[in-house]
Amino acid sequence: MTSVESFDNATFIRPATFYISGLYNVPHAKYYYIFMCFVYAVTVVGNSFIMGTIYLARTLHTAKHIAVFNLALSDLFGSSALIPKYADMFLRENQYISYENCLASMFFVYLFMIMQSFTLLALAFDRVIAICFPLRYHAIVTKTTMTLIIGVMWLIAATIIGVSIILITRLSFCKSNTVGSYYCDHGPIFRLACNDNTPSYIMTYIYITVVLCIPLTLIAVSYVCIGFALLKISHGAERIKAMKTCTSHLILVAMYYLPVCSIYISALVTYLHPNTRIINSVLTQTIPPMLNPIIYTLKTEEVLQSIKVLYKRIKVNVAKEDPVKSIAKI
Repeated sequence: MTSVESFDNATFIRPATFYISGLYNVPHAKYYYIFMCFVYAVTVVGNSFIMGTIYLARTLHTAKHIAVFNLALSDLFGSSALIPKYADMFLRENQYISYENCLASMFFVYLFMIMQSFTLLALAFDRVIAICFPLRYHAIVTKTTMTLIIGVMWLIAATIIGVSIILITRLSFCKSNTVGSYYCDHGPIFRLACNDNTPSYIMTYIYITVVLCIPLTLIAVSYVCIGFALLKISHGAERIKAMKTCTSHLILVAMYYLPVCSIYISALVTYLHPNTRIINSVLTQTIPPMLNPIIYTLKTEEVLQSIKVLYKRIKVNVAKEDPVKSIAKI
């Protein structure tokens, strides 16, 4: 069943539903989707824990942790937009999604993916100022500055994906409605169009440039500057201490960008089976959000100390409440 709509004397044919094909002929694929549900549960717990810790601990009310909070928020909502809906579809073997819900899902999945990339760039900005200009750090990287940076990034992200969605609505789908992906993926959908989809192709290159190439290039430049700054530090202990503040961020950058870049480069030089691309995309979009809070908890001294303080505070509060409960029972 399709619908026909006319705008500005142009007629667009839209399917009532899209069929999300997912993995093709993979035995025991259901176990894979069950694994994704486990990943999602860990992601929710971990990122909620990080957000709650930052909110409750006054020592973490800093510019840097505004960005960390935003990363946890993007990870949590990004996984929530992706895993529950589509895992349920595949486990129930009901892989049809309405045209409107598909576009809405595409908007939110890509919005939070973009914000994950942009937030890693914001954290790189924080690190380069902290190490290259330590005496001016608190004057440059203020809570107001970081909030403004994050706000502009949200605006850019919403604009990019908003334009992409609008261009999708200008396409006609008069052939297949089967999407060769595990979610409402922008590329596989606009390639199904039977009218001119050149603007969507252009938006794909804009997306790759703005969301991947520019942030990754700027992050690389920031670490070149950090490297030169570390060479100027005479004391080895101070150099190691400065390097440790960057390790968490470098791990997050590697986890996010390496799989994405590898799949794009591989697609340019050789043929990739759809299942290979799908599995790589799934792991790229779901594993980093699960691991990010674990890495920040284990590798960041500030967060660990704040967790210990909050734990002691909770123990004290519980100890104070126990005598009251005992009296009440009597």
